[in-house]
Amino acid sequence: MTTPGIEVFLYGSLLDRAVLHAKAGRRFPARALRPARLRGWRRARLRGTPWPMLVRDRGGLVEGLVLRLAGAPLRRLMAYEGPAYRLRPQRLRIGGRDHGPVWAWMAHASLRARP
Repeated sequence: MTTPGIEVFLYGSLLDRAVLHAKAGRRFPARALRPARLRGWRRARLRGTPWPMLVRDRGGLVEGLVLRLAGAPLRRLMAYEGPAYRLRPQRLRIGGRDHGPVWAWMAHASLRARP
C-alpha cells in the first residue's frame, strides 16, 4: 500500500526543522526526513531575497532532504514558497540509488540574483 501524497525535495529554508514544522503546521519525525542528492543543479540566490533557488549546473550537486507531504501541510508549504516557485519533478539519489519522481520547488532562471 502506497502512502498518499508526494515526495518533496527540501534544499533551502525548509531544511531548518523549526521553520519546516512552523510553516507546515505540524512536526515530522526524524525518520520521515531522508537525506538525498540532486545532481546537475546548484543553489543560487533568488533575486531580491536571501532565499535559495536551483539552477542547472552540469557538475553541480545539491544535498537536501526528502519528505512525503499531503493535505494541509503540503498546501501550507506551497503557500510559504509563494508564486516565485513551482513544484517540478526531478530524479535524485536517496541512499545511493536513483529515485523519482520527487518534486522540488523551482524558480524560473530569470529570477536568479546577478553575481
